[in-house]
Amino acid sequence: MEDLDYWLALHKAQGVGSATLSRLFECFNSPAELFKDSAQIESLELTQSQKNSVYKAIQNPLWDEVEQIKKWSEQTENNIILQSNPLYPPLLKLTHLPPALLYVKGNCQLLSDIQLAIVGSRNPTADGHESAWQFAHYLAQAGLVITSGMALGIDAQSHHGALAAQGKSIAVAGTGLDRIYPARHKDLAWKLVEQGAIVSEYPLGTGPMRSNFPQRNRIISGLSVGTLVVEAALK
Repeated sequence: MEDLDYWLALHKAQGVGSATLSRLFECFNSPAELFKDSAQIESLELTQSQKNSVYKAIQNPLWDEVEQIKKWSEQTENNIILQSNPLYPPLLKLTHLPPALLYVKGNCQLLSDIQLAIVGSRNPTADGHESAWQFAHYLAQAGLVITSGMALGIDAQSHHGALAAQGKSIAVAGTGLDRIYPARHKDLAWKLVEQGAIVSEYPLGTGPMRSNFPQRNRIISGLSVGTLVVEAALK
C-alpha cells in the first residue's frame, strides 16, 4: 500500500482536520509508521481530542472511500499532491502548517507560477465589479496568474477578467472538488479547469461549511506574492 493511501485514510476520518494532518506530516516520513504502531501518537503535540480522532482513523480506516478518491485522481486533470511532491507550491509550503495534501483539478504546474490574489466583497458596487475585472484582465495579460476563491462578487469578476484576457486563473475552493459552490458558477468552474486550476485542501464529499471559507483564504494568500482587496468591509 502506498503512503498516499494512508494519508487519504487519515484525511477522510472524522475529526482529523487540516492542522492535525499537517502536524502528522511534519512528524512522520511515512504514515504507515502510525498504522503499525499507533502508540507513537501519544508523543505528538496534539490535543487529546485530536489524538483520539487519529486513533479512530487508524483503527477503522475508510478504505472504500480512499479507493473512490484514488479513482477520482485517475481521471484526466484530477490530481492529489502531497507536500513532499515537487509540484507542491513552494510559497504555500513556507506558511504556518501548510496543507499536507492538495486536491487539484486542472493544471498543477500553475501552482508554482507567480500569482496575485484578488479578493473582496460578495456584493460589490458597479465600480468595484468593473475594477476587479479590469485589474485581473490587465495583470493576467502581463503574465500573472490571478488567484481567488470563486465566490460571488469580486472573486468571480477577478476570474472572469483573467480568463477573458486568455490568461491563467486559480480558484481555491472551500468544498471538496466534487462540489461546485456556488452552484451558479458551474460554467466558470469548467473554464477555470481549462485555463487554470481549482484547488482544495478538503476531501471529496465536503460541503460548503461556513468555517471552511476563512480557512481556505490562508491558501489563497499563501499561494500568492501579494493580495489586492476590492471593496471589502473593514472587518
